[in-house]
Amino acid sequence: MISDRAGVHPSSIVEDGAVLGEGVSIGPFCHVGNQVRLGDGVELKSHVSVVGDTAIGARTRLFPFASIGHEPQDLKYQGEDVSLAIGSDCTIREYVTINPGTQGGGGTTQVGDRCTFLAGSHVAHDCMVGNNVIFSNNVMLAGHCVVGDFVIFGGGSAAHQFCRIGHHAFIGGLAGIEGDVIPFGMAIGNRADLSGLNLIGMKRTGVPRQSIHALRGVYKELFSGEVPVQQIAQQLRNDSKDDLVSEVLDFILASADRSLCTPANI
Repeated sequence: MISDRAGVHPSSIVEDGAVLGEGVSIGPFCHVGNQVRLGDGVELKSHVSVVGDTAIGARTRLFPFASIGHEPQDLKYQGEDVSLAIGSDCTIREYVTINPGTQGGGGTTQVGDRCTFLAGSHVAHDCMVGNNVIFSNNVMLAGHCVVGDFVIFGGGSAAHQFCRIGHHAFIGGLAGIEGDVIPFGMAIGNRADLSGLNLIGMKRTGVPRQSIHALRGVYKELFSGEVPVQQIAQQLRNDSKDDLVSEVLDFILASADRSLCTPANI
């Protein structure tokens, strides 16, 4: 099928049923499936494939050879109806792969607004990615992971299935994440250990100075190695007066599928 829609290169295929917003631009040799919804101003540079029940928000840009919405890489998948939602103002660079959900994981994968995925990065089935997240080159996010807002992944890092990465965390290059990383935490190494707080990230996003001081104090108490982290977190939560400190403690106390990423010395 050769499309005659405005803004669609004649070499590209846009299947009947696809919904294109105002000002959508589809370059040469792209393929858009019949369930796809592209928001206003979405741009597919060239050689981009978007299929399945996939919605992409306004002004998101996709670069050559991105593969979006193709069936999840899960051997249990048997063709069930699953979906993928990507937010607005995202940048999806070359060879990025983002898969939809699976029936066993809730059926959907979600990516927030203003996220950046550099070349070769991957988001697996049933992941939930927040806003303003940066995936450097070749980052791999396994299935069922939850990533908070403003997380930065260094190049070549990877997260195990079911990991939680708290908001404003920083994951170092080539790190292998096996456990949950607390909000504002820095995780470095393979396998990764918690190496401190993401102070630079907090300052960049305007975290108040008093909250930074409070978080540093709580971090020292939590990971002193003298008492189990969960026990300390419960004690501190009862007395917490800072909202961001409370968020970190609630993250630790929440039920989880993975153990907590901690410093190497405890």
